[in-house]
Amino acid sequence: MKPDTDRRLIYGAAFLRGLAAGAISVLAAVYLAKRGFDEAAIGVVLSAGLAGVLAGTVFGTFFADRVGRRRSLIALSLLAAAGGALLVITDTLWAAALAAFFGMLNTQGSDRGAAQALEQAILPATATDSERTQVYARYNALADIGGAAGALLAALPALLRDQWQVPEVRAYDATVLVYAALSLLVAVLYARLSAKSERVPAALSLHHLADAPPDIRREVRKFSWLSALDAVGGGFIGSALIAYFLYVRFGVNEAELALLFVAARTMTVLSHFAAAWLASRIGLVNTMVFTHIPSSLLLLTLPIAPTFEVAAALFILREGLSEMDVPTRQSYLMAIVPPHERAWAAGISQLARAAGRMVSPLLAGAAMQAGALWLPLAAGAAIKIVYDLMLWRAFRLLKPPEEQR
Repeated sequence: MKPDTDRRLIYGAAFLRGLAAGAISVLAAVYLAKRGFDEAAIGVVLSAGLAGVLAGTVFGTFFADRVGRRRSLIALSLLAAAGGALLVITDTLWAAALAAFFGMLNTQGSDRGAAQALEQAILPATATDSERTQVYARYNALADIGGAAGALLAALPALLRDQWQVPEVRAYDATVLVYAALSLLVAVLYARLSAKSERVPAALSLHHLADAPPDIRREVRKFSWLSALDAVGGGFIGSALIAYFLYVRFGVNEAELALLFVAARTMTVLSHFAAAWLASRIGLVNTMVFTHIPSSLLLLTLPIAPTFEVAAALFILREGLSEMDVPTRQSYLMAIVPPHERAWAAGISQLARAAGRMVSPLLAGAAMQAGALWLPLAAGAAIKIVYDLMLWRAFRLLKPPEEQR
């Protein structure tokens, strides 16, 4: 099988996982409420799902290469499918929580779990050094497009109820089963991956990185700690908190916010390709830093924007810059480690970011409740700028192979 066949299979899996994650993130809480669970119970189930995502990422980081990447990816997809199916037939809180945990129910709107970390480890083997960043740009764009389409799929229960008179709970059940079916399709794609997707033995991979530092794991840990700092800043400025700020500050309605975030996500998809183009000219680290700092400065303008229209324009411009570091960060991390370390490196970075994201939303919510609506935006922007400067200082001299020529 050609390497680009593995790449296409991963692209397809990323799109389908994005579709499933986008749909379930919109539906999960409402679905559980329709099933008779109260707010506290819904919180338990959703938290159990996120705990499952974390556990799956731990497995992917430390054990997937021993089990086999292809087997691990298939198993993770089958667990997700089983979790969705079991959620439909469970009646008790703890059964639903267990289904969410073992099914790694991800309700964050985008997929950031073990499968993504393993895919990041596989993709570099499907491309040359000069193609790698463009490959990650397409990968992230397809996942984001899948997530946006998944949000539209969340309208299926209403369609079944209103057009075909399906009882409401059954309409939701059917949609959750569609989510499970998507996970099964992902498993089918993973089953077709070639043996080249597996971990490269250390003895065969070290020659790819002749200039690797003596302790590459130390560099990865440093990169991951900085990524955790970035994630702490990101936790202050999540989409839900920005939407709430705009809602309170300008009194806009839900439809206006929805249109704004559709435009913002469109900019994000396009920005992945712009990032790959820019990185080929100024380098990966420079692209990460010198697009991220302006996006944080634009964020600081939202509290002083005089009207919603001005704030919306600034926010859309900010979204066109804020995630240009995503494909470049993934490409850079996979470039500076030997191939046999890629799954571990991607997993460690993923775990660090997950831990960082868990810290700040509580603080942001407390600040907003106290009346300081602008404070989370300022804190998030400031933390991200500090992260960018520290990243540039720590990694500007450690070049990926394509920049050493």
